Amino acid sequence: MEYAKSVRSIKKCISILVLAIVITLVFFVIKAYMAGNFSSQSAFENYIRQFGVFAPFALIVIQLLQVIFPVIPGVLGSIVGVALFGSLKSFIFNYIGITLGSIISFLLARKYGASFVKKIITEEKYEKYIGKFEGGKGYAILLFFTLLIPLAPDDIFCYLSGLSKMSFKKFLCIIIFGKPWCILAYSYGFGAFFNQFLK
Repeated sequence: MEYAKSVRSIKKCISILVLAIVITLVFFVIKAYMAGNFSSQSAFENYIRQFGVFAPFALIVIQLLQVIFPVIPGVLGSIVGVALFGSLKSFIFNYIGITLGSIISFLLARKYGASFVKKIITEEKYEKYIGKFEGGKGYAILLFFTLLIPLAPDDIFCYLSGLSKMSFKKFLCIIIFGKPWCILAYSYGFGAFFNQFLK
């Protein structure tokens, strides 16, 4: 009994700590957004560059948060990542951040439900896409192929997947194996563009 109580207390403390960290990070990102640091590629690049050795971590965190709170175009992170770190490192940093953000979005939707999701993605988008999210085999295939399409609304799909019948294990597999390809295409596509025209 005491052991179970201790475990619950530890879980509660961890949840509070994680929430505090997320709120702090969101505050700094909102502050940067209001300051215009995400208004263009050059502004975003200069903002990331100022973190020095922690620049990769900054990019990962921003890409994570842009999935949860979609106010920054994800493709901007890929462009800036390639400009600062090259194609391979940009792919790794973006993949980590976007994948973690996708998982968190799913878990938030699963825990807090439709009312929370509507506040994040707007009710209009919710009503537009919710009919496709029954969580069956057909939907799993749809989700996987959506992740392969550039500029598809996959951030919204992560939230709505959390409201569906899809298991977390299946979602995790689809995200891990489906997410890399579009990010890889962005990373090496922009890398080729920079090498061809900007060097």
